[in-house]
Amino acid sequence: MDLHMLKVDIRPDWFLRDAHGTPIPLPALLALLGALSRTGSIATAATECGMSYRHAWGLLRQFGDRFGAQLVHKVRGRGTQLSPLADKLIWADRRISARLSPLLDSLASELQQELARVLAADAQVLRLSASHGFAVAALVAQLNGQGIALDIKYRGSTEAVAALAHGECDLAGFHLPLGQFEAAAAAAHRQWLDPLRHAFLHLAVRQQGLFVARGNPKRVRGIDDLVRPDLRFVNRQRGSGTRMLLELLLAERGLDPASIAGFDSAEFTHAAVAAYVASGMADVSFGVETAARRFDLDFIPVCRERYFLACERGALNTPLLAAVRKALASSALRAALDALPGYDGSASGTLEAPF
Repeated sequence: MDLHMLKVDIRPDWFLRDAHGTPIPLPALLALLGALSRTGSIATAATECGMSYRHAWGLLRQFGDRFGAQLVHKVRGRGTQLSPLADKLIWADRRISARLSPLLDSLASELQQELARVLAADAQVLRLSASHGFAVAALVAQLNGQGIALDIKYRGSTEAVAALAHGECDLAGFHLPLGQFEAAAAAAHRQWLDPLRHAFLHLAVRQQGLFVARGNPKRVRGIDDLVRPDLRFVNRQRGSGTRMLLELLLAERGLDPASIAGFDSAEFTHAAVAAYVASGMADVSFGVETAARRFDLDFIPVCRERYFLACERGALNTPLLAAVRKALASSALRAALDALPGYDGSASGTLEAPF
């Protein structure tokens, strides 16, 4: 079997138990509800999920009876609408995925490499350390399409560049804000990155900002509002470039992080903090625009930043890194990046000097 045809994919699955302890499996229902949320049509959603209209209706009625609450209702002129229970089931599934994806994807990568070693002991593997983000996911998809074997470790920016300095990876992802905080953010990475030793490949420019519920019911206007006592905040983990940027923004305004309710929380992805706000468990968070849009949140722009992939300068012309550079500069990847809300992939693949 071709090594590159083997792809390990691990996805979370969950179920409910009724009063008798009988498990209620949810995958088919969640897929149908997700399609319904997107299309507003049971017929279209059923087709998307590969089931008949009759079976889809039967599934909705069956689970509605088991839950004791309707999952959908018809609205004149607006098609089929999801009930609050259905919305909450979809949110729960998305939050589980957002929270667990970095861990499961890293584990899948490790298992895939173990299988690769058995099937092809001499196979070359690209070791990538980066945050679990949308641009990185687009690049990974492009590299997988080219048949490049990947060993991915999802880490915050600081951990990623430290891994590169210690020879633990071939590529390390990190990001720097454009404007007044660029020098301060760069200084945090300079202990690990040397412009004489390392080269820096541009991946994308992206927009960071505040996530708030649709309609902005709390009337959040900017960073200064985070210290308001009526706001609950959810944060990224220590060592992430996004948390580092937020700390710079707060310091510039003379705001004490300790005065922000929830500042010490720690989620590992932009999607995870977006899920918190979408659920009502937090009022505001900070991250990239794509995550906000995917959870139907309002987004308040704060600053733009560049995302880089650092590598050893002497490795730029090796077959693996040459393949990466080709993928980065491809029209397919640039189009995929441009399709992400708040991202600009027009300069992807260019060599830059951030320090």
